[in-house]
Amino acid sequence: MRILLTNDDGIHAPGFAALHEAMSGLGELVPIAPLTVQSATGHGITYHDPLFVEELDVAAGFQGTAIDGRPADCVKLAITTLWEERFGAGSKPDLTISGMNSGANIGINVLYSGTVAAAMESAFLGVPSIAVSLLIRDRERIQWKRAAEHARTIVDRVLEHPLQPHDVININLPKTEDPEAPLPVVRVVPMNTAPLAECYERRQSPAGQLYYWAAGTGLNFLHTAEGSDVEAIFDGAATVTPLSFDMTADESLELWKQRVDVSSVAGT
Repeated sequence: MRILLTNDDGIHAPGFAALHEAMSGLGELVPIAPLTVQSATGHGITYHDPLFVEELDVAAGFQGTAIDGRPADCVKLAITTLWEERFGAGSKPDLTISGMNSGANIGINVLYSGTVAAAMESAFLGVPSIAVSLLIRDRERIQWKRAAEHARTIVDRVLEHPLQPHDVININLPKTEDPEAPLPVVRVVPMNTAPLAECYERRQSPAGQLYYWAAGTGLNFLHTAEGSDVEAIFDGAATVTPLSFDMTADESLELWKQRVDVSSVAGT
């Protein structure tokens, strides 16, 4: 099995190195990731600038491909072009793993996340994917290696069952600050749909220009639904949430068909 390994924190991120080590033996790992940090870039892609590609030795001890673009760029370029250049015409990864992100991608953050966007892009292109993120509370105490070991256990459990080409599995790990932390309880849960309690600080530049600086933590939600990923992660559990790139509100289709009768539109 050939696995595309990517992320949004950049190819030199400690979470990427830890996940690379933990996934060793699962298959042939092919690291293709952003050159620089691309957190919260969502599903943006690059059209009006070139995507520079560089093969480099990562300090963690492996070789990878760095792309000067966003996470979705990395996956799109990898699957549509770079993979065939490396492995032959018509070839694709068997699986994409995106992460391990520095920070949980739970609730509405799923929409902002470059980590999840990379996984979504992969699934859209017909390669099943798994996104992995870690809740951060104290950056000085993060145990990347232990968290990645837990991620591998959960990924192995997921892969005991066949994934379909367009499947996306979003895994979030609770804070891991003990090098011997036991595997957390794993819960399969839906994403919380409450907005964030956003706040911005009003400031003034030395030149007198007004600006605003985002001051929220990204994890303060207006409310937490019972049984959601937010509730579970703050309860110390690891979460598994199946996602879909099809954003159609199926329950509203028939209603809008009744409301918008195409046959009555002038000129039709």
